[in-house]
Amino acid sequence: MSEITAEGPDTAQAPSRPPKEVIYRHKLTTRVTHWVNVVCFTVLLMSGLQILNAHPALYWGQFGADDDHAFIQFYASRSDGELAGHTRIGSWRFNTTGVIGASPGNDGELTVRAMPSWATLPSIRDLATGRRWHFFFAWLFVINGLVYVGASLVNGHFRRDLLPTRRELGPRHILRDLWNHARLKFPKGDAAKNYNVLQKAAYLGVAVLLALLVLTGLTMSPGFNAAVPGLLDVFGGRQSARTIHFICASLMVAFVIVHLAMVFLAGPINEIRSMITGRYVVPPEDRK
Repeated sequence: MSEITAEGPDTAQAPSRPPKEVIYRHKLTTRVTHWVNVVCFTVLLMSGLQILNAHPALYWGQFGADDDHAFIQFYASRSDGELAGHTRIGSWRFNTTGVIGASPGNDGELTVRAMPSWATLPSIRDLATGRRWHFFFAWLFVINGLVYVGASLVNGHFRRDLLPTRRELGPRHILRDLWNHARLKFPKGDAAKNYNVLQKAAYLGVAVLLALLVLTGLTMSPGFNAAVPGLLDVFGGRQSARTIHFICASLMVAFVIVHLAMVFLAGPINEIRSMITGRYVVPPEDRK
């Protein structure tokens, strides 16, 4: 972290309140690629759910069709005139009426639809348009990711901010960070100027998920299969790649939910401002 500056009221007039310490936390490239990723992932998720609606079942292996046994399935059933939505994962089945399998239509009545209209792009059933949105933003997402990785290697962001040190990988250090997070105790003072080991692990894990999303997406492309047929073997077939693609996207959604929760709990104004302007107000240490 660099460009540390001090701002705040004159200490002679208010000796009880120390000046605010402001650091330049995020470089311009990091901020721009972050917000481009936000837009890309949102569009990719919603258009991906539109594509899933065309055949809401996921398989393992090379083949997958209506007569094959699905590994994951989103469907509806009708009993005594009542429509119900379901999600099945392996042998586990969950009632997801109102959201997945069966959700309210424009008239407010339940209709058979794997993913609800508010979660898909476009909101109506339109596979062709959904594919166009998905493929365009997928390439934008890849280009943006390459820019971020290249800039992070050049400016030292990866080595300085994301790579855990040997001390941070110690069991005692990891357990202490886990305990602090469980108590919602966020770092302050000098400790707040750098990512903690759990943040670093989460961001590196996200990088792996994003790489898998890209590779499995390419594996589902017949054109790319002709150029690089080995990817089919790596992921065990096109249908397995589709399932892994969905699982990775679901894990990304879980990460986003946790990430937003942490931003809100840590102080949303300060956290979001730092990702817009780059400047972060360091929370002062508690007085003893």
